Parts: sequence; structure tokens; C-alpha cells
Amino acid sequence: MLIPKRVKRRKQHRPNMKGSAQKGNFIAYGEYGLVAEEQGWIKSNQIEAARIAMTRFIKRGGQVWIDIFPHKPITRHPAEARMGSGKGGVEYWVAPVKPGRVMFEMAGVPEETAREAMRLAAHKLPVKCKFIKKADDAENQAEGGEV
Repeated sequence: MLIPKRVKRRKQHRPNMKGSAQKGNFIAYGEYGLVAEEQGWIKSNQIEAARIAMTRFIKRGGQVWIDIFPHKPITRHPAEARMGSGKGGVEYWVAPVKPGRVMFEMAGVPEETAREAMRLAAHKLPVKCKFIKKADDAENQAEGGEV
């Protein structure tokens, strides 16, 4: 699973998730992408499950890029702990995702294969996703619209 090697502060606040993605909202490396259509937190094990689903379907052919990283710690108090005594320990790590964020990219496989692999990966994620191609993405960026 993905976790940061080092962090300066291990506990963070939970800000609101308003608006659409300002960064990572276009295909940078591959030919096809999987884009979030709603906001949410994606856990590190969900990212790994989606990656495995894609690579298994394409039979380790082509290339897959993961464009999100779980850098946000989520804390929890243990069950039946008394109130107070500060913030709980880090339970897991998440990647905050806003609408329009490209989460996975793929290249080196036919479009039908990429579409099916991305569909399998989308089922592993807690947010609605859509499949995009680089050609569609480039036209949309030229118009100045959202993905």
C-alpha cells in the first residue's frame, strides 16, 4: 500500500472539498485516463486494488500511471476509549479527490481493452468515474472547459 515515507506533521485537519480539481485535471502521460466525477477520499488500499484490477486485465501489457497519492492521514480513537485525551492515532492514509481529477492513466493497449480495464478499476473506487481519451481531453483543454 502507498504511504508517505516521511511527514512533517502526522495529524491534519479535515477541510471541506468544495470546487473542482485545479491540478491534475488533464492526461499527462498516457493515452487514456480515469477521471473522478465527484469528490471523495480514496484510501491507499483502494488505489492498490484498482491498480491490480487494471494490470491483471491488460495482462501486464502496456503502461499504467497512478496520478494520485495518499498523503492525508486519517486518525481514529480506539473503540470504547474515554472522551478527551487528544486526537487519536493515524488509522489510514487517503488521497483527497475533487471532480475532474485524472486518477489513473494508461497507454500501449487498444481502446476497448483500456476501457474495460478502467471500468474494472472504477468498481474498486468509492467515487463515480468516467473514461477519457487524450484526444478528447486535448480538445476540452483548448476550449477552456472542465474535463
